[in-house]
Amino acid sequence: MSIRAVHHINCATMCPVAGFLVGGQGLGRGHMVAHCIVVETERDGLVLIDTGFGTRDVEGKTGLSRPFKTLVGPKLAHDETALAQIAQLGYDPDDVRHIVVTHLDLDHAGGLGDFPSAKVHLHSREHAAAMTRRHFKERERYLRSHWTHGPEWEVYTEDGDTWRGLPAITRLRGLDADIGLVPMHGHTRGHSAVIVRDRDRWLVHAGDAYFHRHAVDGNGDVPIGFLAFERATEMNAAQRRASLAALRRLRESYDDVAMFCAHDPAEYEAMRTRVAARAAG
Repeated sequence: MSIRAVHHINCATMCPVAGFLVGGQGLGRGHMVAHCIVVETERDGLVLIDTGFGTRDVEGKTGLSRPFKTLVGPKLAHDETALAQIAQLGYDPDDVRHIVVTHLDLDHAGGLGDFPSAKVHLHSREHAAAMTRRHFKERERYLRSHWTHGPEWEVYTEDGDTWRGLPAITRLRGLDADIGLVPMHGHTRGHSAVIVRDRDRWLVHAGDAYFHRHAVDGNGDVPIGFLAFERATEMNAAQRRASLAALRRLRESYDDVAMFCAHDPAEYEAMRTRVAARAAG
C-alpha cells in the first residue's frame, strides 16, 4: 500500500449572508466548509489536496477583499489552516512534498505559501488562467499573493490516459501513490477533480464542479443560492454542465467511488464519520 492514511480537514469555515439561499434556516448566515485532504504516503511524504485559506490570509496579508469577507463571511482562523492541522497530526510543513489543487480560486489555494517546498500539481489550463487573469472573473478569483513564494508548478494536459472512461492524468510526476487529475472544466478554465485510491475505494474530490450534494445524488433540489452562484462564477457554462453530468454518471455507475465537493458540510461530516468508523472497525 503506497497510501497509509487519509485525513479529511476543513480549511475554511464560511458563513455567507442569506443562509436560507444555501440551505440554511431563517435569515441568519449559512454554513460552508473548504474540504481538503491530507494523504499520508509511504514514499511521497504528505500530499495535500487543496489548501483552503492560509496563514497569510488569516493575517490580512493577501488582499482578500472587504466585499468578499462581508458576503462570504470566512472565519479566517489559524487553527483552521492546513498548516496548523498538519502540525496537530504530528507533521512538519516540510513533510508536505506535494499539493494537488482542483483549481486556484482564492479559497482553494490560499495555503500554498505555507508549504513553500511542495510541488504544486494542476491542469495546464488552470495554471495559464491564473497566471494571465485575462477575464474580470479571473482577476477577482485568483490572488497572485498566494504564489509570490514561487512554487514549483507541475502542469498537465490530457494525453490519452483515462480513468473510468473519462479523460484523466492518472500518474502525477514524482508521485508513486495513486493520485490523479480528472479534468472537469467549466467552473474555471482548468478545473479538475482529484482522485485518490484509498484501499478498496476511490475518493473523488470534485472541487467546485458542484456545491451541494443534491446536484449529484438526485435526492432533492439544489438550494437556489448555489445555482445562482454556479452560473455567476462559471467560465464556460456548457463545460460546467458536461462536467456535472459526468460526475453524476460516475457516482451512479461505480460502487467503489466516494464523491464529495469542496463546500458541502454534510458531505464533509459524512467522510469524517466514515474514516472514524473504519478506524474503529
